[in-house]
Amino acid sequence: MENKTPLYDKFIKFKNLQNAINEYYKNAFSPEIIQAMEFVDKSAISAEVIAKNVKGSAGKEETVSYSESHFQTNLFYIQKHFEDALKEIKLKENYLLFIDGIDIRPSFVPYNDYLECVKGLANAIWSVNNDFFPTIRDSNRLRVVLLIRPDIFDSLALQNQNSKVRDNCVLLDWRTTYPNYRASSIFKLVDNLLGCQQEKKPEKIGDAWDHYMPWARNSTEDTNRGLDSSFVSFLRFSLHRPRDIITMLKIMRENFLQESHLETDVFSQSDFDSAPFRSKFSDYLLGEIKDHLSFYYSPADYEIFLKFFEFLYGKNSFTYGEFKNAYNEYINYLTGEQISRPQFFESAGVFLQFLYELNVICCIQETIDNPPPFYFWCFRERTLSNISPKIKENEKYMIHYGISKALNTGKRFKKR
Repeated sequence: MENKTPLYDKFIKFKNLQNAINEYYKNAFSPEIIQAMEFVDKSAISAEVIAKNVKGSAGKEETVSYSESHFQTNLFYIQKHFEDALKEIKLKENYLLFIDGIDIRPSFVPYNDYLECVKGLANAIWSVNNDFFPTIRDSNRLRVVLLIRPDIFDSLALQNQNSKVRDNCVLLDWRTTYPNYRASSIFKLVDNLLGCQQEKKPEKIGDAWDHYMPWARNSTEDTNRGLDSSFVSFLRFSLHRPRDIITMLKIMRENFLQESHLETDVFSQSDFDSAPFRSKFSDYLLGEIKDHLSFYYSPADYEIFLKFFEFLYGKNSFTYGEFKNAYNEYINYLTGEQISRPQFFESAGVFLQFLYELNVICCIQETIDNPPPFYFWCFRERTLSNISPKIKENEKYMIHYGISKALNTGKRFKKR
């Protein structure tokens, strides 16, 4: 095939390397183990194919011969020839290769087995980035980036994990405070998303948001703060993640179109406070929790988790004593029904920490002087040196505003 396009010029060397890999990988799932064993057993042939494809793209001979005097099953042999093939690629720019999707564990793969796979992948990426890529001379850099949740990374228990985090990780931090939200990255991102769709570009940051959300409300926590902008309400119902805010905007737009508000092109506070909006967004957050738990637990464990909130009888905030009473009552229920307890129900303290790490609840601490109290959320306390913040016991707790509706809390119910 003749090379006719600039795009082909740019990626041809990567394409040939991929072709070399695909030549052995195309039948990898029929069955996978046998194909993998063949790849190792025929390591000389494997290296030949890799070298042939990559060297061919560099204008060198397309046929490269290898002779083997004895049978080899040495993975290091294949590794060396992969490395040689990569060294043939002369990069004119820096490239980042992102690996995503590992936080979704296939249901047919046991948790411990999958965790070992992820751990092996993380160690391999560390080795490639630090031991191999720096040895490639006369070329720009290639670097592999693993996209991973903080809780999963913490579960890997890698060697020298703290130094790996500090020197080689970027923690995506979208946190902000209510008074200073307009200077935050998350506000600028969302405002730009709205502004870039306009025929006339907004003059300054915040103009697009202020146009579509021109309302404010009294502060629910600090009476000295006066009115809170509409964006503060969005933050309060989110986990300070861009996708949470964007999901809220999508839901509001869907509801807006369904209700045919043709007389206006802006959203009101009543749109945000409406039951359909709150219900849909709460279901979204609950779905996020379900996805989070699927890495560690089964669907049956998730249903057991949900059942617990019935024993709060609608309480949206509760003391430590009230939490323990609900926990003990639920454990008695599980025992009576002969239902096995998931690991996160090991004790009241373990389950309290579990809820905190899921950002289902926060810890509320009163100050010695005047209110307002301090609200401790796991996502706000997490830092590079504190990946897994701990909750304080014997305090007051509150369920997150955004998920409360999906858990049927907020209105007190009579005990059965």
